[in-house]
Order: sequence, then C-alpha cells, then structure tokens
Amino acid sequence: MKLPVYLDNSATTPMDPRVLDVMVPYFLQNFGNSSSRSHVYGWTAEEAVGLARDQVADLIGADSAEIIFTSGATESINLAIKGIFDQYSFKGNHIITSVSEHRAVLDCCEWIENNGGFVTYLPVNAEGLIDLAQLESAITDKTILISIMYANNETGTIQPVRRISEVGKKHGILFFSDATQAAGKIPVQVDEDGIDVLSLSAHKLYGPKGVGALYVRRKNPKVAVSAQIHGGGHEKNMRSGTLNIPGIVGFGAACELCNHVLETESTELSILRDNLETELLKLSGSHINGSLKNRLPHITNISFDAVNGEQLLLELCKEVAVSRGSACSSVTTKPSHVLTAMGLDDAAALCSFRISLGRFTTLSEIESSFKIMTEIIEKHRNASKLAATLK
Repeated sequence: MKLPVYLDNSATTPMDPRVLDVMVPYFLQNFGNSSSRSHVYGWTAEEAVGLARDQVADLIGADSAEIIFTSGATESINLAIKGIFDQYSFKGNHIITSVSEHRAVLDCCEWIENNGGFVTYLPVNAEGLIDLAQLESAITDKTILISIMYANNETGTIQPVRRISEVGKKHGILFFSDATQAAGKIPVQVDEDGIDVLSLSAHKLYGPKGVGALYVRRKNPKVAVSAQIHGGGHEKNMRSGTLNIPGIVGFGAACELCNHVLETESTELSILRDNLETELLKLSGSHINGSLKNRLPHITNISFDAVNGEQLLLELCKEVAVSRGSACSSVTTKPSHVLTAMGLDDAAALCSFRISLGRFTTLSEIESSFKIMTEIIEKHRNASKLAATLK
C-alpha cells in the first residue's frame, strides 16, 4: 500500500486513467483549435468539444447548449455571480448567500459590495443548514439572485436545494448553486432541482485540472449572464479564449464515467466512510461536524478534543493525507469559517479534520488509516499530558 494514504479527494481527485486515455490524442494528433473552421484539424476539435458538452450536460440533466466551458469552478462562480449582477442591475442590486459558502463565492460577494451592491449572508445551524424562513424574509424588491452551494466542501452537508429553488421561483429570483462537490457524487438534476445557474469542475470528479463549466438555463426562465472575459466571443459570447480541448475532452469523459457508476460508487463510498467514522469515534472526545442525514457520501469532518491541530496534521501527513478544510484556505492557521459559522469555537475548529474518500480508496487503506490516526492521536495526547505535568 502506497503511503501516505490519500484521503483528501475533496481538494482534488486523481485522474481516472480512462480519462487520460481519451485525452492523449488531443495533445498529439488532434491538436487543432476548435475555432479553426476552415480545415479538418479545427473540425475534429469542434466535434470533440460538442461531444464533451453533451457528456457534461447529461450528468446534470441539462441541454448541451446550456453548458459554458471555463477554466474551473472558481471562474464559473465569478462568471455566474458577477455576470448576473451586471446583467440584472436594472432589476436590483441585492444578492442572498450563506456564511458557509466557498471562498470563491464569498469573495465575489465582497466584490459586489465594493461595487454598489448589497449582500445578505444567511447564518447556518449546527448541521450547516440554512433556515428557509430566514431566506424568505431576507428577500427584498431589489433581490436578483440567491447563491447557495449544493453541498459543503468541508463537511459534506447538503442544502435543501429544491426548497430553496421554490422560494426563489415564488419571488421570481434566480437561483445559482455551486455544485462542485456534489456533481458526480450524488444525483444533481438542474430541472428537478430547480437550479437556474450551476458551477462544476473536472478535477473534483476524476478529470483534469484547469477546466470547469457553468450551466446557464435557456428557458423557463432564460438566464442572461454578462461576460467577464472578453476577446473573440467564444462560448456564446459568455467566455472568450481558445478552448482547452484536451481538458474539455477529459472533462466530458469523466462526467460520462460518473454517470455510469454514480449510484454504486456512492453506496460504496458511504460504507467506507461509515467504517472510518465508527473507528475514529471510539476515540474519546471525537465529534462529527455537520449533518449526519443530509450529506455527501465521501466526506466526513471530525474534531478531536485535546489536540493541537497544526502539530497533529504535521505528524499525520507522512502516513495519511487529510486536511483541516478547503484546499483554498489550507495555508492559513485561522479556524475554518464553515465550522465557526456552525457554532464551533476556535479551539474545536482548529482541531477538526476533513477526510474525503474517492473512487480509488480501498477498504485496506481505510483500515490502515484509522489505525494510524488512532495511534498518532493517542500518542499526541499523551505527549501533551506529559508536557503539562512537567510545567
């Protein structure tokens, strides 16, 4: 077994070898630019992009014409929030989101506040869920967008997406959801879920890094989004720039694979996660953060009392790769804004760890990981007790 065991799939998943196999020809033989429409190299690339667009759309129950390719979920989020804010400024300048969103959403909202807009940040409860009554009461005649993530990237908590969309539709407000962690892991269907705009990323579902997509609804209602990158009018004038053909091909292949295995893979991952949790919860002072009912199958977030989170992570990293939260915030020593929003104090948040499983995680890796983690945590606690007695 390879060490360290990789249990940080929420940060990124390893690429499925089958995806790489599909991509390779588009680096070497089929290297054309899909905008070159005067010869076979361009036609081949354009055809490949069309197939990938169909594959991404199929994963979320969309029409292929509603898929806009981007460089990743962060760009998709920026295009969605800033693009809608700009496009619908004639109707209003108020957006509603939650305090536990990914930093990409929160930073876009801060940008909106700095550019004449207003943002309401809904609190979350101890499970990480928003309150629908608070959502409805936050709506004003200037509200143009509700932006609530499908599932949290640190705890796996799944928001009541369909009920959120019902609130939005009741008031004629667009609903954007960042589904980066959910897509490919659980069924995400834009029509059934009532989502108007949705972001996702290839490297979270066993595809390549550097490519993502934004779903933009074309009817009931038809959504307009102002471009944030200009120069050439690619992607229906919503996102200019030469398309990353190999990345897009890989993204499509990854989505098709997820579509085929989603149900069985979800069940298998939840069983592995439950096995890991059962063993780690045998440690005194261990707690699961987030909802136990409404959550993704592959993520658990656990706090361990009486440990120094930073030191423990350094001890763990040689044998088990986990994280203390979002990869985008891993360089900071501050407590997770998601966990503190759920009511954890700074000390509890700083000794919490996100453990995220994936397609290639094995039972033997799980068994090895909880033994390693238990041993290191107990050793860490004993050392801390000894140090305290010597003071």
